[in-house]
Amino acid sequence: MILPGIIFALTLLFVIWQPKGLQIGTTAIIGAVVALLSGVVDMSDVEIVISIVWDATLAFVGIIILSLVLDEIGFFEWSAIKMAKLSRGDGRWMFVNILLLGALVSAFFANDGAALILTPIMLAKMKYLKMDKLAIFAFLMAGGFIGDSASNPLVISNLTNILTADYFNIGFIEYAKNMFLPNLLSIVASIVILFIYFRKSIPKRVDIELLPEASTVIKNRTMFKLSWYFLALLMVGYFVGDIYHVPVSIFALGGSLIFLAIATHFKAVKPWMTIKTAPWQVVWFSIGLYIVVYGLKNGGLTDELSDILLRIKPFGEHIYIISTGFISAFLSAFMNNMPTIMIMDIAIDKTGDTFLAYANILGSNLGPKMTPIGSLATLLWLHVLAKKGVKIGWGEYMRVGVVITIPVLFIALLGL
Repeated sequence: MILPGIIFALTLLFVIWQPKGLQIGTTAIIGAVVALLSGVVDMSDVEIVISIVWDATLAFVGIIILSLVLDEIGFFEWSAIKMAKLSRGDGRWMFVNILLLGALVSAFFANDGAALILTPIMLAKMKYLKMDKLAIFAFLMAGGFIGDSASNPLVISNLTNILTADYFNIGFIEYAKNMFLPNLLSIVASIVILFIYFRKSIPKRVDIELLPEASTVIKNRTMFKLSWYFLALLMVGYFVGDIYHVPVSIFALGGSLIFLAIATHFKAVKPWMTIKTAPWQVVWFSIGLYIVVYGLKNGGLTDELSDILLRIKPFGEHIYIISTGFISAFLSAFMNNMPTIMIMDIAIDKTGDTFLAYANILGSNLGPKMTPIGSLATLLWLHVLAKKGVKIGWGEYMRVGVVITIPVLFIALLGL
């Protein structure tokens, strides 16, 4: 366990640090090469990892391409202004409405899509509304939190969901049915707890007349109208694909490329720029990091975790599910949720209690909010904010993250 642990720790350190010119995907691939050369993993392990992650990774890329095209059209900015104006100037209702928008974006365009696209739009609008620093911090922290806490309802809502659904052969419909109540409770609990926590920072009145009319931010009206029909058809495609056992990436990536082609035809986007902007580094990050993580599995970590879970089992199903969720949560917070989801999936598979997969997803999606290094979405979120001149310190982040995450996760697990 020592050598795989050292390789993993160094890889994760450089992923978080991101020295100048070294991107996350490149770092993960270097870690994978070191794991291979040191004998921690072999080529058969690499083949297993690729067979596990290919569908999830390509689906994720597809979802982000779709989100980028919609962003170019003005879809998300229109949505943000609409939700803000629905508050009629009441700052508290605006806070709730923005969280509901974040939950919807996270559900259909993944938590990373919410972090990459919705965050800069929210920041720009809050500055437009002349909010003070405390209010901006409250809205940004709440928006960042809901992106992960509401990323449970569909297989496509989070990379961790797709990986686990693929690993345990959970269908799109079956997944949505089992996660409906936990996700609903997670959203409600998030909004209530975030509102209570930030109640003193939320302005009572906001001058929404400062915002432009929602219709003025639409950059291509034809594509904007078409997008609603296309998104509805895409959702139908996911359900039909489940019935015929078609990988989710066929619809996610295939659908996004068709949508990109339509947008190009109507001159709504520059296709090469959209494809270039897509997070291709995440492809290498997923493959590379999971190869490194597979070294931890070979070192015996998954056996240890499965033994811990089986020792908890005699205490009853409720304790078993909640404990699994919190184990995943704390592992995700300190070693990132991407490696955690795979390690825990393998450990759960060894126990034979595959229903724990849902608890693992909830823990891996919510647990990372306790620390800035917990998820790729949080790292992207912090990176986007830093580029916009907003810096949130680790201590400042964790004071909010720990207090809010633990009760929300507990309520979501009760729902499960």
